[in-house]
Amino acid sequence: MALETWLIKVKSAISSSFDSVPKPKLSVISNNKKSNVGVLAFEVAGIMSKLLHQWQALSDKNIIRLRNDSISLEGVRKIVSNDESFLLGLACAELAENIRLVAKAVSSLSKRCEDSNLRSFDRSFEEFANAGHDSFSWVLSSKDMEAKNKKMDRYVTVTATLYKEMEELSVLENALKKTLQCNEYEASVKEQKILDLQQKVIWQRQEVKYLKERSLWNRSFDTVVSILTRHVFTVLARIKLVFGIGHHGYPAYLPRSLSASATVHPTENPNSCNGFVSGPVMINSSDGFFESKAKILKPPATTLGAAALALHYSNLIIIIEKMIKSPQLVGVDARDDLYAMLPRSIRSSLKARLKGVGFSASDPVLAGEWRNALGRILSWLSPLAHNMIKWQSERSFEQQNLLPKTNVLLLQTLYFANKEKTEAAITELLVGLNYIWRFEREMTAKALFECANLNGLLNFQNSS
Repeated sequence: MALETWLIKVKSAISSSFDSVPKPKLSVISNNKKSNVGVLAFEVAGIMSKLLHQWQALSDKNIIRLRNDSISLEGVRKIVSNDESFLLGLACAELAENIRLVAKAVSSLSKRCEDSNLRSFDRSFEEFANAGHDSFSWVLSSKDMEAKNKKMDRYVTVTATLYKEMEELSVLENALKKTLQCNEYEASVKEQKILDLQQKVIWQRQEVKYLKERSLWNRSFDTVVSILTRHVFTVLARIKLVFGIGHHGYPAYLPRSLSASATVHPTENPNSCNGFVSGPVMINSSDGFFESKAKILKPPATTLGAAALALHYSNLIIIIEKMIKSPQLVGVDARDDLYAMLPRSIRSSLKARLKGVGFSASDPVLAGEWRNALGRILSWLSPLAHNMIKWQSERSFEQQNLLPKTNVLLLQTLYFANKEKTEAAITELLVGLNYIWRFEREMTAKALFECANLNGLLNFQNSS
């Protein structure tokens, strides 16, 4: 009875410690629920992290890398396109699509704002994208943008910490409840355990409360959306600047002299962009900025993207690459599994290539030549396959990951790769793999045979 009375007192103490802060009136609570972000802080932090990542992707350093490296990849030139204007158009269209998706999330949040200008974010953003009108001067200078980025980064970091601490609080509270209901411990042990957990819960609640004050949790929708709006507008302005486009257009070049320290603002005159070498690709004048970019991102019928085979072929190429590196470790079952992965078109071309090929594969010179040939193919094909996996993985886990890890664009993957050319390269890899696999098996069998003969000879000599 004494223990039960003491447990009741503990429960009462815990309740009173949690409720010790004076509660505001009901009307105040209602207003806070309307204006404060609350649990949506974690979604907002995810949006902010994407904006930070997109701004970083548009830095001078990354844009120069795009121009000099990404669109110059040998694999891109071989099976995607060697037209620089087309490739830059793909890059611009994907970056525009990324900011459009972020803007869509911001638009949803803006509906909860009290400021009428923020509530009209949708219309303002569409006007800015299509006509370059920044009615509320939401585009920031680069200097202001860098300062806002630091503030936003702090918000993301503190909010991520809040999430972890809230999870820890939940664990402690559950542990305390279980201990209160548990009858396995002796009275003195249980009493001490409950006291320890009670203290930990109180401390953890104080930590969570402190982090809520510092994080996005206690910020109003107006404050949060105001920050997001300026970043969305500025990122879009940066996209237009670095790709040299006005209201509509298809970038044929990237300006050679970019400066992130200059004020980021799109050109007001679409004819002032003198970078088009052969003129922009014709697009329907009735299409808005994002509609025109979405059309560019639609893969042509001849590509792996249109056939929904880009990811499958990427996995196939990576498996073949591993087998080529260690053909001696490839068993018959693994070889059969690989063949089962092949689509009908590659099976047909492979059968045609292997028709008339002898069963013997004992020529070391030919095996060496095949290894060199396969190495050359993989040197340009493998990066596109690995990039495809990275691109897909990043998007599969971006809801769980606050910070994306790569700047891989679709043009650097197999998504826009020509299906016929890619299949021809894969077929060549399979023909070469077939030869070096058989060569390794024959060399292994020969070595085992010679070893067996040598052991037999030694045994015969010893017996005699």
